[in-house]
Amino acid sequence: MFPFWMMFLVAAFGVLVPGRLPERQAWVAWFAVAGFFVVLMGMRHEVGGDWFTYELHFQHLSHAAFSEAANFGDPGYYVPGWLMAQMGGDIYWLNTFCALLLMIGTVTFVRRQPMPWLGLLAAVPYMLIVVGMGYTRQSAALGLALLGLAALGDGRVRMFVLWVCLAATFHKTAVLLLPIAAVAGSRNRYWTMAWVLVAFGVMYWAFLEDQSERLWAVYVDYDMQSQGGAIRVLMNAVPAAAFLLLRKRLAPDPVERRLWIWISLLAIACVPLVFVSSTAVDRMGLYLIPVQMFVACRMSRLAKTPQGRTVIVLGLVGYFTVVQIVWLNFATHAKYWVPYNFMPLG
Repeated sequence: MFPFWMMFLVAAFGVLVPGRLPERQAWVAWFAVAGFFVVLMGMRHEVGGDWFTYELHFQHLSHAAFSEAANFGDPGYYVPGWLMAQMGGDIYWLNTFCALLLMIGTVTFVRRQPMPWLGLLAAVPYMLIVVGMGYTRQSAALGLALLGLAALGDGRVRMFVLWVCLAATFHKTAVLLLPIAAVAGSRNRYWTMAWVLVAFGVMYWAFLEDQSERLWAVYVDYDMQSQGGAIRVLMNAVPAAAFLLLRKRLAPDPVERRLWIWISLLAIACVPLVFVSSTAVDRMGLYLIPVQMFVACRMSRLAKTPQGRTVIVLGLVGYFTVVQIVWLNFATHAKYWVPYNFMPLG
């Protein structure tokens, strides 16, 4: 577990140690931390519930033709994997590539928040350790979706659509994020809604139409269940509810507030739906994890005194500590992540 706690302590150090670096030096610190996290995620060995499945897929790519790799599904993942396999690479190359995308998205997103290190700390226990080291394709998609959310927070709808379309090449379910741009856009709303919905229709046809019946059968008809899914949905829903109640204090900017109102509503809507299909909602809920980071970075704004601010920050650090302790020690599937093995050390 030591590497997992190293990740947590690095982020906690950034939260708890006072002082603010000049912008150029701050980027060096963020670059070093992101690089450290990418190495830990990319060089993991036999860590994650789907490790052996991904390893078999990579071995298959080394003998496959390019056309087969491109049609294997999720070309954003399998085509780079095919190229790496032809160059003599291994699964660690592809894992590092996906970890890099996740960390670029994470750092870009949290660096736009008022307390970026707190945002990174919120991401460590589940988004970076569990998703980043287990759900490889969806972790890359989530990294690109975070880049999209950062752009949409600035009102750049086209960039959001572009990033989400790229994310869908890694995991088809990312397509379902596109309607957020239609409802959260604040300029030329009807025109934005029209062309975003057209883009959604095209991407749905390209990535999901052929798979929709199979996915429905697997996730709903066969009643596939995800242990802990309800808890993970609540981890999104609670900060989402807090944001809706305190939205004007947490997000003074109206463009940003409008975006996170819709994301919060989606997070809360997942609560009843998780009892219909826990696995499907759990997987879609991964794209809503950023609401935890967004709200955590802003909670200190509720304090009226420096002492109150300190209490809120320490309370959040304590909460995320408990989340990591509980998951690593008591989660049913934690045995697939623990112990952590680092490939260069054998």
